[in-house]
Parts: sequence; structure tokens; C-alpha cells
Amino acid sequence: MDGTTLEAIRTALRGPVIAPQDPEYAEARKVYNAMIDRRPAAVVPCRDAADVMAAVNFLRDNGLDVAVRGGGHSGPGLAVIDDAVTIDLSPMSGVRVDPAARTAQVAGGSLLGDLDHAAHAFGLGVPAGIVSTTGVGGLTLGGGHGHLTRKYGLTVDSLTSADVVLADGSFVTASEEQHPDLFWALRGGGGNFGVVTSFTFRLHPVDTVGLGITLYPLDKIGEVLRWYRDFLPQAPDDLNGFFAELVVPPAPPFPEEIHGQRMCGVVWCWTGDLARTEEALAPDSRPAAPAFHFTAPMPYPMVQSMFDGLMPTGLQWYWRGDFFDRITDEAIEVHAKYANLIPTGLSTMHLYPIDGAAHRVDPGATAWGYRDAVWSGIVGGIDPDPENAGAIKEWCVDYWSELHPQSMGGGYVNFMGADESQDRVRATYRDQYERLTAVKKTYDPDNLFRANQNITPAA
Repeated sequence: MDGTTLEAIRTALRGPVIAPQDPEYAEARKVYNAMIDRRPAAVVPCRDAADVMAAVNFLRDNGLDVAVRGGGHSGPGLAVIDDAVTIDLSPMSGVRVDPAARTAQVAGGSLLGDLDHAAHAFGLGVPAGIVSTTGVGGLTLGGGHGHLTRKYGLTVDSLTSADVVLADGSFVTASEEQHPDLFWALRGGGGNFGVVTSFTFRLHPVDTVGLGITLYPLDKIGEVLRWYRDFLPQAPDDLNGFFAELVVPPAPPFPEEIHGQRMCGVVWCWTGDLARTEEALAPDSRPAAPAFHFTAPMPYPMVQSMFDGLMPTGLQWYWRGDFFDRITDEAIEVHAKYANLIPTGLSTMHLYPIDGAAHRVDPGATAWGYRDAVWSGIVGGIDPDPENAGAIKEWCVDYWSELHPQSMGGGYVNFMGADESQDRVRATYRDQYERLTAVKKTYDPDNLFRANQNITPAA
């Protein structure tokens, strides 16, 4: 961006415009994934929808590329693009809960922790994520799943409306009654259709839940996965448990004797009667003797934030994901192989259950294309040291490549990397893709919003 254009955008916008020569620039261009080192032409922090509208109009009219930042958690770092201008929603943070109506209006730059905290005061919550520093916007637009998915469905199943700034600079509210085609597309179609400045969610009863962590020696991974694949889909919706391969962190509640060991296990969340927590999570019903078993009643926001310390901003990340409707014996062999090859202390593999209530939504009701999937899997290479970036990427790519033939073909859009092909994007939306391209043509015909897992406008 030349000096004349920079001065013009500063004149056109009410708020700050952070350019490469400004002292705030180094911080403004950072995202959650430290493997991303891109230099946008400018970062534009927006405080309200009017700021966003002015920014969209100026950038479009001046032929500048656009990226949008909510929480900045995008694994491929799509909030910052070289030589593009980032519309930064992080100043737009706030949650207003209506406890009588059981709804929450959430500003576009809010984090999950903001929503969890505000709703918890009224014994309410939304099924969304497992890390409280995740942006509400990006997670929701991709579909969203978390500890409450089996009980209450995907995040988009609780979305009732969204305020959106479109590519032409206009402001609309999308809901079942207004712009229903746009509302359908926003529920899983990613950031392809505009800048969402506010989300309104239906809230659900959730207060203190039963947390459980059960770990097994890695040589038991085959037995554990065969048990898990049969047990969990038959379990009541009140029980959620994601399977994980991990290196045990040197921190409570884990005893010193297992610190640093490669293990597998399940992180449980029980939303039923707390008096039955021990019964619901009893280790004697498990496939093998656990190396570690822990349960505790815990406020839901605490469960949502318990991994924050392990996964702070500034780590190196490389991830890929897939959907699975079953865990085959062949897949178990792949999991066992790569669990023994975990390259760093934070690298991991998770299988998140997305059945239960999520299966009881009509497959055509939202843009999420895999209502028949049972698990959303992610392989994540993670480490603080840039010297290990190559090793964690190689492990992730090799693991995913061997596991992918056992998948359903597509993956959760929020678990896709920067180097995914257009075929992968199509596979992620399945039969919904053609309808999405038509909605894209209506609301963003020139593909202004393309710094994402892009859905191109219909011809």
C-alpha cells in the first residue's frame, strides 16, 4: 500500500490504521499460530459495524485484498495475508445475555471465554470448543463442536441470527426469517459471505459438570479404541468424551511418575446428575486398567479453559483433520503407529464425538455437510520451538495421509490447513457445495472474501 492510499484509508476510517512502519504493527500482525509470519499491508481494528462497513467499502473500491480476524485462532493463519488489509474485529468484544429468553448476543470479536463467563452467571451455555481463547466468530462459522455437542448439538444449531456486513458494504441481519439463504450458508460455510459483527445464540442449561480424565498405557491403544468406538455412540447424550493421544504434561492433576510418558485416553464431560458422576465415569467399566483416572465437579467455564495454559498463543502449529463414521481396525493400526512417533511434548491427536443431538438435525438445515459423521478428528503437530516446525509438519502430514483413506473424505473446515486443495474444500461440503456457490454469487459475486477455505461464486 503506497503512502497516498494509506493516508486515504486513515482519512476514510474513524479508528486507527496500523501500517508496517507503526510501532504497533509487530503485535497487530501476530496470530495464535507462530508458524504464520505474514506481513499484511495494514491492520484495521474496528470498534463497531459502522467501522466494518467503512473498511469494506474502502478496501473494495480501492482494489485491496481483504482478510478478517476474529479471535486469530485459524490454524493456517487466514486472518493475516501478505499485502492484504486485515479487518480486525478484536476490539468488538462483548456479550449480552437475556436470561429470561435464554439468548446471548455476542460481538464478532469475542472469545469463547467471554461467552462462557457471561452465560455461566445464569447457569447457561452454548456448545462451542474446548479452548476459551478461541474466537466465537471463526468457530461458529465453521460449524463448531465441543464438550456439549452430544447434549446440545453443533454451535450453529444454537445460532438464531447474525448481523453481517456484506461485500457491497450493506448491513443485514440473517435469520430463518430474513435472508434465510445467507443464514443457512453462515452455519458451517466459513467466512465466505461477509463480516459477521454479531451473533445471537440460543442458550442451554449447563452449570457445574463432571470432568473426567482417564489415561492408559500406549500399548493398550488398540483395546481402548475398540472399546471407545462401541461404547460412546451408545452412551447417553449427557456423556461426552473425546479420545486423545498425548505426552502427559508435567502439571497437576497428573502424578510425577507419568509425566512425559506417551499415553492415550479420554477426556470426559458429564452433564447429568452430578451425584452419578463417579458411576458414569467408573474406570472398572473400561477396557483395561487405567494408568490414571481423575474426576471432579467443575464449573463449565473452568472445563472450557483447562487447556489454555498448555496451548498459549505463540506456539508452532500444523494441523489437518477428517470426519469419520467409524473407527476401523485399519485406522487403529495407524493411530497406534503414529502415537508411538509423537514428535514433541504438545503434539497430539483428538477424536471429537459429533453424534447425539448433532445427528438429530436435518442434514439440509445448515451448510455443515456431515450430519452422519460420528467423530471429527484432528492431528496437531505443536511445539514452541521454530526449529521443530519441520518435524511436527512431517509427522502430521504422514499421519493424516495414512489415516485419510479410513475417513469419510472431508473434514471440519476449522481443522483444514493453508495448503489444502479446492477438491478438499468441495469434499468438506459434499452435496451442499453447489448451493453454497449460489449463495456466494448472490452475496459476494466478486469473491472479495476469499482469505478463507474459499467457496468460489457460481459461474
